[in-house]
Amino acid sequence: AIRSLTGETVSIRGAGRTDSGVHAMGQVMHADLSKEWKIYTLRNALNAHLRMAGERVAILDIVEVDASFDARFSAIRRHYLYRIIARRAPLALEAGRAWWVPKDMDHEVMHAAAQTLVGRHDFTTFRSAHCQANSPVR
Repeated sequence: AIRSLTGETVSIRGAGRTDSGVHAMGQVMHADLSKEWKIYTLRNALNAHLRMAGERVAILDIVEVDASFDARFSAIRRHYLYRIIARRAPLALEAGRAWWVPKDMDHEVMHAAAQTLVGRHDFTTFRSAHCQANSPVR
């Protein structure tokens, strides 16, 4: 959409990535454009291009940032929401957006297990060999 609108081939960087089957809400991206745009004009024009292309994404906001800003490395936090729906009936509206467990679950045991994730932990074991984070502690 950016190239169609601006004629520029630009690199677009996201704050993170999503794995297959994962949905991003509120994904922060950045692109460096050579021409100045009115923010609302750029947002509306990009959304029109995306809509006409049949894309199922929308740009909610555009903010002009300092040249040193990088969507990935300037992020100060990330928020993850995991949805588990435990019921016999299959998912309709939430299909593909939640994990369907077609049987009862012990909510107290699930909550106790989730509490082990709260706080700061060393994630060295889960890091890629090419990880660029300063520390494995999160």
